[in-house]
Amino acid sequence: MTAIEIFPVQTPEQFEQFFAVPLQVYRDDPHWVRPLDSGVRKQFSPENAFLTYGEIQPFVAIKDGEPVGRIVPSINRRLIEREGEQIGLFGFFEVIDDDDVAAQLFAAAEQWLRDRNITRIRGPIDFSTHNSCLFLADGFTDDPHILTPYNPSYYIDVMTRLGWETAKDAYAYRMDLSKPLDSRFERSYQIALKSGITFRNLHIKGEAFEQDCRTLYNLFTTMFANNWSSSPRTWDEFWEEAQDLKTLVDPDIFPVAEDQGKMIGFCMALPDYNIALKQVNGKLNWLGILKFLWYRRQIDRARVIAITALPEYRRKAVPLALVHLLMAQGTKPSKPYKTAEHSFVWEDNKPSRHLIEVTGSAIAKTYRIFEKAIA
Repeated sequence: MTAIEIFPVQTPEQFEQFFAVPLQVYRDDPHWVRPLDSGVRKQFSPENAFLTYGEIQPFVAIKDGEPVGRIVPSINRRLIEREGEQIGLFGFFEVIDDDDVAAQLFAAAEQWLRDRNITRIRGPIDFSTHNSCLFLADGFTDDPHILTPYNPSYYIDVMTRLGWETAKDAYAYRMDLSKPLDSRFERSYQIALKSGITFRNLHIKGEAFEQDCRTLYNLFTTMFANNWSSSPRTWDEFWEEAQDLKTLVDPDIFPVAEDQGKMIGFCMALPDYNIALKQVNGKLNWLGILKFLWYRRQIDRARVIAITALPEYRRKAVPLALVHLLMAQGTKPSKPYKTAEHSFVWEDNKPSRHLIEVTGSAIAKTYRIFEKAIA
């Protein structure tokens, strides 16, 4: 029987093995979109703002001299403070179809957390739910949309066999943009206008972009404070992500709502740049940039990340009005979008699910978070 070795990643060579694991796992998978190497590596930089309030330890599994699995247990002190429980996380999990390798990776992660007085482990969550999280549990016949997780279908069975329990499911909804919205959405837009609400697109240049981002940061912090397993981000974390995404924003599908010049709601959607990123194979060198610019012309779908408004403005039909604008502006003759995916939505978030289902969208994918006690 071939020995499996699990190493805490510490040296540059071990980090290279860690980063190479997905190439083994997904080498025959037609739907995998390789993340940009630079983006993955940046998360393990000493400058990562998460390290000001969290702790991590990557592990890599080696079998027959090849990297065949990886995992990163982490401690998010902001999450522990919020939930009042010694919860640890695991993320960046990838493994070949081998229960022994998976079991040993989890054993190493659990022991690392146990040594730091953690009594429960939850995941996959890459440091926080603001980063990549969730396993895909159903819907493996399609490429993932931008900033959504993807994994082999056997991961779910591995977790079950190893004794993990489902903590919560989430859904992705698919919307056919060729089908008109119910008339209540346009009526809601008119109602919002009559009540004094104004609408515009997100600013994406200069000081106006930074000011919009500061306002969005405050709104995110306020409106998503009670999201399950969520912890507040620092401004530095939010701003860094905003700058990374700035060039990907299509303002026409990122409308915001204002009351007397104060932003009170927004609909955050992005073109599905995974269609282009799939062709660059993780590398934005000169050839990768050329491929990206060429294949971005094929983007014909979008991902809706959030539709929200401050509580007192939900009664003024602002969320429905934002959906009306998203549809109206996203389906102009000059726009390429044919479908949109609303993702992800927690299974118990009934208000958001109802809003999305009223658009005629249907569940296309299911995602899952697992957890278990390790005390």
